Amino acid sequence: MTAPVPFSTLTTFRVGGEPAEFVAASTREELLDAVVDGWRRFDEWMVVGGGSNLLVGSDGFPGIAIAVRTRGIDIVPADGLPAGTVRLRVQAGESWDEVVAAAVDAGLGGIEALSGIPGSTGASPIQNIGAYGAEVGDVLASVELLDRETGELVHVPASGLGLGYRTSVLKRHGGAPAEREGVVVSVDLDLTRSVDGLGGPIAYPQLAGALGVQLGERVPLRSVRDAVLALRSSKGMVLDADDPDTWSAGSFFTNPIVPERLATTLPADAPRWPVGDVEEPATVLPLDGSKGFDLPPRPRVEEERLVKLSAAWLIENAGVHKGFALPGSRAGISTKHTLALTNRGNATGEDIAALARFVSARVHAEFGVMLRPEPVVVDLEI
Repeated sequence: MTAPVPFSTLTTFRVGGEPAEFVAASTREELLDAVVDGWRRFDEWMVVGGGSNLLVGSDGFPGIAIAVRTRGIDIVPADGLPAGTVRLRVQAGESWDEVVAAAVDAGLGGIEALSGIPGSTGASPIQNIGAYGAEVGDVLASVELLDRETGELVHVPASGLGLGYRTSVLKRHGGAPAEREGVVVSVDLDLTRSVDGLGGPIAYPQLAGALGVQLGERVPLRSVRDAVLALRSSKGMVLDADDPDTWSAGSFFTNPIVPERLATTLPADAPRWPVGDVEEPATVLPLDGSKGFDLPPRPRVEEERLVKLSAAWLIENAGVHKGFALPGSRAGISTKHTLALTNRGNATGEDIAALARFVSARVHAEFGVMLRPEPVVVDLEI
């Protein structure tokens, strides 16, 4: 056990007060012991990986915060895998991008498009991280979970995690608890051994353009990783201690998923993509400013098609542009990417939350769509 440390030293936002108690767990045994002990002694608890998806207020956190710093990447045997598939077991504290780099170096494909995403591997299925046409759910076999309800270690298959667009049953939404509470101890990924050095078909137009290829073409794993890192760097989405544009949680808002009838009210040039079977609800607020409602999670039915919108387009077209800051605030929109809210130096969580509320209000006033924050928010109102 160590003395409490502020979240400003544990998160990429560089803001936040202290937890009531802080523990750093470097081994699997330390992690299990710390979690079980924390559950016994505290009503509130959280685990912190890379801190890249966490925004905490100045008052901190009244419970225990456990930093997951376990390490280990191993190939493990598994029955019934397709030919050429390799199962990796990754301890939760491993840096996600280091796992991607190791996979590419070993000629293993499936996660190269997820290069440069900050944070820990244990957090990747909770958020179902994704970028450039790929999600961790595409290759996730299972997670090893210390279950809060039973106190037991269980292997939960990907199919049991309720994976959706940037969500799972393990994710906290705002201050609400997760549908299933527990701590991810390790993650199993099924990757494909590349015999020709090439990755899978390129599935995202911007990435295809950066590589100079057509959608569906295959290129070397290393080329995909390099192109993704370059794209993310150009948007301030690769951590850099000297660049305030990266002192953020990456994309702060998720792309809204709304009924097609709402999408038809938007300007013709608003980007939109049809969505298939979606389990993530959309929040819709009427234009009259009255209380909104959550559409219940359910598969798409023919009479109610769902459409994904571009949060970045909505923000830009609501009049909030790159570099924008509220008067006197030390938080601002990234100068490189409209979706990133950043700490411009000595900002507080309250500064960032106020900016988020302003952005969300502007989009709602202009388009009747409420943006949802992607990070976990503690002790703040968005």
